[in-house]
Amino acid sequence: MTRFALTIEYDGRPFMGWQHQDHGPSVQQAIEDALHAITGENALVHAAGRTDAGVHALAMRAHTQIEKDIGAFRLMEALNARLRPAPVAVLACEAVADDWHARFSCVARHYVYRIVNRRATLTFDKGLKWRVPAELDAGAMHEAAQLLVGLHDFTTFRSAHCQSASPVKTLDRLDVMREGDEVVIHASARSFLHHQVRSMVGCLAMVGRRQWSANDLAEALAAKDRARLGLNAPPDGLYFVRADYP
Repeated sequence: MTRFALTIEYDGRPFMGWQHQDHGPSVQQAIEDALHAITGENALVHAAGRTDAGVHALAMRAHTQIEKDIGAFRLMEALNARLRPAPVAVLACEAVADDWHARFSCVARHYVYRIVNRRATLTFDKGLKWRVPAELDAGAMHEAAQLLVGLHDFTTFRSAHCQSASPVKTLDRLDVMREGDEVVIHASARSFLHHQVRSMVGCLAMVGRRQWSANDLAEALAAKDRARLGLNAPPDGLYFVRADYP
């Protein structure tokens, strides 16, 4: 029995998210089906994070354990062959210790959210970025974002369906920067609540459009009430970027 760590890239648009769903395809199911076709085994795939429907990944980390005698490179090549034409690619594969766990061994998770700030509709990037036609003040967004960094009760920014045991999380980074007609938000933490990044981005966009002030954002955080959320950003612009391990 060998445990393999996988680094996976995927376009989230055709999927109902990472995790198995009864009502549609998932990234996890696509990879597990490919593994079964290769090995004949019902191997499970565990990921560092569970992305929502329409959310993408540049380098999701995951692991699986199989009995078949197969090398890491050959497994990666076989998975990529079986996954086509689904927009899922295994970028790297390596054998790891039996106690290495993609989720529980992870010490930090990094996301990026990309907003296209222009009036023209999206062509190539439709479904891959969020278009906001009103001018955004990225500087004001960044300044307000710093109010969310640190240890807080993020109930306001937490989905009603979140299964985390506690709404208290430590947000290590929330940076906003403009790159031409794009506004890019970087978020890092050991772990996130369900919809936390999208909820923070949505409220920061309201700050950028001058619909909210930084004080409004602070009051929403302090309220610890999901009803006080200003806006939950769409999944289109959200990417799982990296997972860190000791």
